[in-house]
Amino acid sequence: MPDRGWKSRTEKALTNLLLILLVAFAARFAFAVNRVSKIPASVLTTASFDQETGSIALCLATGRGFSNPFNRETGPTAWLTPVYPLLVAGSFKIFGLGSLHSFSFLVLLNIVFSTAVCVPIFFVGKRAVGIAAGSLAAWLWALFPSAIMVPFEWIWDTSLAALLAALLLWTTLEVAESARWRDWYGYGLLWGLTLMTNPAIGALLPFLLGWAAYRVRQKNALFSTTALRKPALAFLLAVLCCLPWTIRNYSVFHRFIPLRSNFPFELYIGNNENYASDHPRYPPPITKERETVRYIHMGEVPFMDEEMRKAKLFIESHPRRVLVLFGDRFAAFWTGAPFAVQNFLATDSWLVRAVLLCSTLSALGALAGIVVLLWRRSLFAFPLAVYPVVFPLLYYITHTSLRYRHPVDPVILLLTAIACVAAFGSLLRRQTP
Repeated sequence: MPDRGWKSRTEKALTNLLLILLVAFAARFAFAVNRVSKIPASVLTTASFDQETGSIALCLATGRGFSNPFNRETGPTAWLTPVYPLLVAGSFKIFGLGSLHSFSFLVLLNIVFSTAVCVPIFFVGKRAVGIAAGSLAAWLWALFPSAIMVPFEWIWDTSLAALLAALLLWTTLEVAESARWRDWYGYGLLWGLTLMTNPAIGALLPFLLGWAAYRVRQKNALFSTTALRKPALAFLLAVLCCLPWTIRNYSVFHRFIPLRSNFPFELYIGNNENYASDHPRYPPPITKERETVRYIHMGEVPFMDEEMRKAKLFIESHPRRVLVLFGDRFAAFWTGAPFAVQNFLATDSWLVRAVLLCSTLSALGALAGIVVLLWRRSLFAFPLAVYPVVFPLLYYITHTSLRYRHPVDPVILLLTAIACVAAFGSLLRRQTP
């Protein structure tokens, strides 16, 4: 009897969402405190804000508008969408321009965003498979090395984007079963906020909204345009949220830039003459820093036009090399870094090794999770699978980084949890006489 009571209490603790949230917050906060204790304040503020987000936020906070992504007078920009730079600008107004207090507030906010991710993946896992999968997914996220590290390392939209991507999955499953208009209003507005925060997540929009619309149609015996009014409304609201920004871009740049302008730059950074040979030069003839200098001298629109022209020329001239680069970026996206095995063996950092190992194992776990859902013919296989299948395509053709994968990491860990629960269940059945 005591043994059974202990088992019951343990299960209750392991499936306690509040406990998971506390552990997730504590892990991230402890990492941040440890890093702050080792890095001078001047370095923290300089390194954290000396990039596009910090530069644009500084201009916003000082009344110069949404401009100057590289801290030089280059004029208006659409390099980023406005939500996170406005958030950073608000912090500057309250706590001081580029100050340590601003940095601390934004790190704390990122930690809150990252911690909150546990909630949607807990409930999605619970709905899709059961409370064991939901709890394990939340625990994996709470203790995932990248998720602990990112809120401190990047004053960027990365942690907020992970939360929004997870919320979109949760709300997609909910609205697909909802007949209430207000739920679809909220769904459309959430998509609008997401697109204005991290447009890359927009690649999932047609798939998630399409799946939700399909579910609505399934609930009606015959095809009905009336049944699709709610999904259409959600899409319209998402577009309307972006419309003021798009109009602003057209009035400033005199061309159609719906969200961001920097795709040509990202494409050329990953597809240029540096990669034409298997024996690269050092230093390479083309670097992000040198391209940034060109941007400063040319201005945003002419620079982007030139980057696109050069990227297309390289892709057309080196088709085989482009395929190799595609494969290299595929491997880097899922292992956490280029040449992951060499980096794992060469580094003496336990954190780097943990990030590389966990990134690789979770990628394999996500694949296994998709297989489990397909094998079971789960209703939720499609909306979960589109995250790891569709989202990375942009980075396979441009270039990748650990933080670029981060928005879909919660779903990757959820799929991993589903695979683990299925494997554990199968093992228990085999051991039962």
